[in-house]
Amino acid sequence: MKSTGEAIGYDDKLNRALYKAIQASGTKIRNYGTVFVTCAGDDKIEALPLVRRFYNLGFNIVATNGTAEFLKENGIKTRSLAKISEGSTEILDSIREGHITYIINTRELGDTAQESDGAQIRLCATENNCTLFTSLDTVKVFIDVLDDITQTISTIDA
Repeated sequence: MKSTGEAIGYDDKLNRALYKAIQASGTKIRNYGTVFVTCAGDDKIEALPLVRRFYNLGFNIVATNGTAEFLKENGIKTRSLAKISEGSTEILDSIREGHITYIINTRELGDTAQESDGAQIRLCATENNCTLFTSLDTVKVFIDVLDDITQTISTIDA
């Protein structure tokens, strides 16, 4: 229920039911755009296959410097954005200007800089109606649904 705001969708296929629930919750579902990623150190390994799935669907990936370096080291082309706590407005400006489709934001408890940045990112996302994920298990369900509804083009083997 946490991923859908207690909306419900019925269908004989799980992902179609989830799609209906996501739509009912008012979450925008787009199969293109840019995903902004800022993950706590412990979450980076778990987030990697999820971010890779967005990347393989054709999404652009942007991330804070540390997360971007990790993603690049693992073969995902990523553009870096400086953190808010470093004096930059890049992240908030990108959200406000509509350049970000989805945000994945996890944090380590007790990290005050990360907590402050995350709070500002979440507030800005809410104010600008940008889809925000703070839990990786929710991202996994969402990307499963997105993967099901996105048409893929395959090459013809000769």
